[in-house]
Amino acid sequence: MSTLSDQPTVPYDPPADVPSVDVDWLGRYLLGQWADERLATRDAIRNNPQLHRVDGLGMDEHRERVLHQLGILVEEGAVHRAFPKYVGGSENHGGNIASFEELVLADPSLQIKSGVQWGLFGSAVMHLGTEEHHRRLLPAIMSLEVPGAFAMTETGHGSDVSSIGTTATYDPETEEFVVHTPFRAAWKDYLGNAALHGKAATVFAQLITGGVNHGVHCFYVPLRDDEGHFLPGIGGEDDGLKGGLNGIDNGRLHFDHVRIPRTNLLNRYGDVAPDGTYSSPIESPGRRFFTMLGTLVQGRVSLDGSATLAAKLALHVAITYATQRRQFPGAGSEEVVLLDYQRHQRRLLPRLAQTYAMSFAHEDFLEVFDGVFSGRKASDDDRQDLETIAAALKPLSTWAALDILQEAREACGGAGFLAQNRVAQLRADLDIYVTFEGDNNVLLQLVAKRLLGDYAKRFKKADAATMARYVAGQFGSSALDRSGLRQVGQRVADFGSTARSVGQVRDAAAQRQLLTDRVETMVAELAGRLRAASKLDPVAGQKLFNENQNELLEAARAHGELLQWESFTAAVDRVEHPGTKQVLTWLRDLFGLGLIERNAAWYLIHGRLSGQRAQAITDYIDDRLLPRLRPHALDLVAAFRLEPEHVRAEIASGAEQQRQDEARAYYAELEASGLAPVPEKKSGAQR
Repeated sequence: MSTLSDQPTVPYDPPADVPSVDVDWLGRYLLGQWADERLATRDAIRNNPQLHRVDGLGMDEHRERVLHQLGILVEEGAVHRAFPKYVGGSENHGGNIASFEELVLADPSLQIKSGVQWGLFGSAVMHLGTEEHHRRLLPAIMSLEVPGAFAMTETGHGSDVSSIGTTATYDPETEEFVVHTPFRAAWKDYLGNAALHGKAATVFAQLITGGVNHGVHCFYVPLRDDEGHFLPGIGGEDDGLKGGLNGIDNGRLHFDHVRIPRTNLLNRYGDVAPDGTYSSPIESPGRRFFTMLGTLVQGRVSLDGSATLAAKLALHVAITYATQRRQFPGAGSEEVVLLDYQRHQRRLLPRLAQTYAMSFAHEDFLEVFDGVFSGRKASDDDRQDLETIAAALKPLSTWAALDILQEAREACGGAGFLAQNRVAQLRADLDIYVTFEGDNNVLLQLVAKRLLGDYAKRFKKADAATMARYVAGQFGSSALDRSGLRQVGQRVADFGSTARSVGQVRDAAAQRQLLTDRVETMVAELAGRLRAASKLDPVAGQKLFNENQNELLEAARAHGELLQWESFTAAVDRVEHPGTKQVLTWLRDLFGLGLIERNAAWYLIHGRLSGQRAQAITDYIDDRLLPRLRPHALDLVAAFRLEPEHVRAEIASGAEQQRQDEARAYYAELEASGLAPVPEKKSGAQR
């Protein structure tokens, strides 16, 4: 059998002056502003095993179980928080998303099917319809009397919603819209509730009246009768078995000149009079389209939080196991705990730091979302800021969740691959999160365009010296603004001469400057390359943009990472308990310096770090931060406040510790008895 190359020479022995973490306080702190709503959902999951995923169910059984679970949520009043008070809701938008995110602990299929029903289907009616639609349609949606689908995506158009092929043509003689999918690629696809359970759908289609296409609008379209049969002109198919989330009945829908009443147009942002005259409070078709889609941004908000929670669950399992499982003898006779190996620390602790950064950034993000959707801060700029933040953070957290789940699975060895330990199945279920609610690469492209737009506005008449001083800024104390960019006084070109040691680089101000300088420089370089695009013909302009697409996405990703670091830093600054503050500072440093280390090539190429200083960062992580954080690993995952009924993984239940204790006791007793066999090397025996 091979041995680990990084095997320690002595057993782990934490220093005597290790600071303490106030785990109870930190646990509440991590839950954020809507802690009570989160805990209420966790209580429901803990107390009702009917909400738990059951491994080994066939697809049909799993689908029926999840439909039944939706009924349980209705009975417990867990789905009404975001809806208007005049239909029985509580208009608690932040609390609704926080509660919804926690359902990933029960079963991601339950979470996403409930999100389809109330977060997409119901929300489309609420945000795109008027009070008349609310009173007429929402009660049956809220009670689950009418399960529904959110019919936006088409087989031939995913993220490019503006180009969908489905049409809704107005007939003034009958005062009806005629909904039609004119070709196979226009079929609505991948829709939850479409294959079996959906009785209606919110269908996105090109609104045509009087021979004019007014762009994409949303329509309420009945699908099935009470016996579950498609209504005339409507057909569909079951998407069948998927890579994950098989408790959801995803399917396809198509429409053959299906007629619906004029009043089934969800007409908050665009209306058609009985005579066919179109009107809208938003004159610009482009702005109208993005306003309509922006009202549905909560899907991206919730996926960011759900991915973060899944990462917490995976790390709870992997780190708990790593502090109990022993492998390979150390300098003494005892086998070594996995987390005492430097490589194991490198695998898990930076990902723990990343998860904390994601968690703090999400809570800031959720507050921005609640401000917009509650109406407290709902200007056009506020909405655009929210959309940009959503497009920046959702890709980072969903990609990170897959990476963390995979590393956690591998770190648990064969045990991690067993269904009873949940990590492998979570990895399969969350795979689709990276393309739910917008492909991650497309979302980052939106962020990059926003960064370039803000850059162009700021420097429309600026000279070269002003542009050189442009660096990333922040939005008040929350670190979330429409560009995520920050202003500091020092010229970025001077920074390389001021950071002379890792001691300076690890300082929060230095980390901020390195991270923000990267964003600023990338945006400035892109702006320079793309400056000629406006003067080129469309074909040449598109070619130029395409040639820089990879750099655009990298800039957007760096921007999102900056938002996460800023949120983490702001969260650390608010901590008063000395020990907790110190440990979180080390964890923040691990996240920030890890970002710099990961992008060391960029910093070296651009002269921001010397090779010696880049190596010093790696050494500091390995020799200082990982050993300092090792004693606190269990406390940091304990602060996630995940109870056994939430985790439901055998290797995180204490069973591994029992097995290890039993084995050690056996060998100790055998040695004490004098009956232990002598190893060959000590016996002098020859082969």
